[in-house]
Amino acid sequence: MLGVMPDAPHPTSSPTSAPPILTWEFPLPRTHCGVLIGNGVQGLMVWGDARLCITVSRAGFWDHRGGNLFASRTTYAEVRRLLESHDEAGIRKVFARDERRDGIPEHPQQLGGGRIELVVGKGFRPSRAELATATGTLRVTFENQAGATAGVTIRQAMDAEMAWLDCDDAELGGVAVEIFPTWHHVSRQLEKVGVSPPRHFDSPRGGGFIQELPEDQPLALAWEKHGHRIVVATALGTDTEQRAVALARAAEVGVFAGRADEWWADYWHDVPRVRVPDAGIQHLWDYGVYKQAGMTTPGGVAATLQGPWMEEYQLPPWSNDYHFNINVQMVYWPCLGTNRLAHLEPLWEMIAGWMPRLRENAEHFFGAKDALMLPHAVDDRCAAVGSYWTGMIDHGCTAWMALLAWSHYRHGLELRVARDIAWPLLVGAFNGYWAMLEELETDGKRRLSLPVSVSPEYRGDNIDAWGRDASFQLAALHAVARALPRAAALLGYPEDPRWGRVRAELPPYTLVGGKGDWHHRTAIRRIGLWEGTDLEESHRHHSHLAAIYPFRTIEPSDVPHQEAVRHSIDHWVRTGAGMWSGWCVPWAAIICARLDSGDAAVAWLHWMKDVFTNLGHGTLHNADAPGTSVMLSNRTVLHGLRPVHNEMMQMDATFGAVTAILELLVQCRGDRIVVLPSLPEKWATLDFDGVLVEGAFTIGATARRRRLVEIRVVCTKGGALVIEHGLGEHFLLDGVPCSGEILHLDTRPGQALTLRHDPATDEPRVAAHPQRRPHSA
Repeated sequence: MLGVMPDAPHPTSSPTSAPPILTWEFPLPRTHCGVLIGNGVQGLMVWGDARLCITVSRAGFWDHRGGNLFASRTTYAEVRRLLESHDEAGIRKVFARDERRDGIPEHPQQLGGGRIELVVGKGFRPSRAELATATGTLRVTFENQAGATAGVTIRQAMDAEMAWLDCDDAELGGVAVEIFPTWHHVSRQLEKVGVSPPRHFDSPRGGGFIQELPEDQPLALAWEKHGHRIVVATALGTDTEQRAVALARAAEVGVFAGRADEWWADYWHDVPRVRVPDAGIQHLWDYGVYKQAGMTTPGGVAATLQGPWMEEYQLPPWSNDYHFNINVQMVYWPCLGTNRLAHLEPLWEMIAGWMPRLRENAEHFFGAKDALMLPHAVDDRCAAVGSYWTGMIDHGCTAWMALLAWSHYRHGLELRVARDIAWPLLVGAFNGYWAMLEELETDGKRRLSLPVSVSPEYRGDNIDAWGRDASFQLAALHAVARALPRAAALLGYPEDPRWGRVRAELPPYTLVGGKGDWHHRTAIRRIGLWEGTDLEESHRHHSHLAAIYPFRTIEPSDVPHQEAVRHSIDHWVRTGAGMWSGWCVPWAAIICARLDSGDAAVAWLHWMKDVFTNLGHGTLHNADAPGTSVMLSNRTVLHGLRPVHNEMMQMDATFGAVTAILELLVQCRGDRIVVLPSLPEKWATLDFDGVLVEGAFTIGATARRRRLVEIRVVCTKGGALVIEHGLGEHFLLDGVPCSGEILHLDTRPGQALTLRHDPATDEPRVAAHPQRRPHSA
């Protein structure tokens, strides 16, 4: 079993199949249809039609010019005054970027690297790709009209900016290399902002180019051919040409290959093994956990919207920046459940370096010295990208990162994470919110309120894109106020009475559509965006439902919330998915899983795969199929004209889908672990092992004939285990008869437990916990 301590016995019945081999059929005609290979720094996209193309990029290749330091120019009080007076011109002015200058870009921008094309003979063209996920090895088979086959094997170092291609040179009639920098495609855009053409260089065995920037470090891409092997290398910074060429000439490829083998073996040792009877969902899992390895690699660059995989034919959309109003969080969610907590370290290291700026932002904007303020879209130096004012004042971004850090601690129970990462973020997020709060009196009762708040991306950055007590912000603040006392007790700090005030005096969400409010439970209608604003249309950001997930501040089936949740979900479904984007579909699946509607969760995941992935299984921001969503890629078919693809690939949907699958298997609800909360109707059999949950427990289970048969628990750190098992009133714990639908047990480090239904009693329950009435979804 994966994720078990070395001295722990192995539970029974765990799935033992090796990581899968995934396949693609050519043509893969566009960059974003390519098979992905990455190590957190260097990214490859392998695609092609007549030729095999490899798009090569390097994470962190930033043109940093154009950052918006808005927090030094305005304050929360001023923003409130401008909004309450409906002064749109004033709002635009205070959030506008510093004075524009010719030749300076509008905002920071990451740039792609370039493309390598293999030119082969004898009429060969690529026909099939097989990815051995166990080692990250890609084999591309070529075929000609005579039916002959030959191939190229592609691998990448996991600790260097280097990849290599082993080619069947003789069979392919020789292999030549052509190289095309990103400049080849976007020169007009780059020239306008003062970027010069790249400098090409040649060597007896290869060549490459250096792309310089006006104020930032240059990028070099080099290749060398050594017999049947082609080595590709990148380098960023000083001496780029020398470093890239030195790597490309590396004779010790075998050493890099051996270290890569060790890295992949370690990775798959920890990642849960999941086998579901649904080919589409299984593929989302298999390719998703493989991509996690190359997106969030320990020692790599903290992951952005696309991570190291940037196209060469256009500038990456949204600068390939850090979006903190869900996208970064969604990318990193699976690192928790897949037991790869070290993959979060590049993110925390980057944010630790930002702390002086986050404090400076908050001190000026809120007037609070002990607060932090993180805008929703920034570059790797934490300079705001663009002038989207609603994102810049979205304090949920700060809170959400604090909660992700706290969840990191809760999954691994590493004191260092709680002390050095989660605590300062939680305190800083709370103090920013506290600076925004004011007291109100409603029907003689005192309460707290957020007078100016936003719900991410709702109404864009219009002057009316705000209101009092946005449900998203209320849920975020409640989650922070709940985490802080636990973190303080753990670290030996005193409790701040303000945390209790927030829990007692701040509503959990804002209700709309009726006369009810959070004090009076009569005529409750549904959760709104903010005071007086209902969900008016289909919208991609399910932010008003954040109390259900991700902040988990309410239990949807609890009586105080049940009616409001039911009406809210009915209305959410009624407004439909016509304006959804790719990343929000797995979020919808997670919400459905949290509502015990497993079938709905699976249906949304299938819809995501059908609509928001391309023929190469690349996850897209916009729909790939007209007629499914109004958020379409720039693909038009008019009067027989050839379709034009201008895809916007984002990786958040990939990892949101992995998280949704994890939520179908195991959930943490308060301090309870719930196993298979709602087994999908069509999933007759299921096996999984090694899912890491809060408390540092790893969970596995087996279902047969739509019945939960066995649960396996490894208590890596020991401690109190509370598990709602779904095996029925009577069950066996390591063969000993027990009773009760919830098991409470003090465990020791390394202890392994097996729970089974007691065959001497009644039949086992269908693994859907029918005692909880599912909400409609």
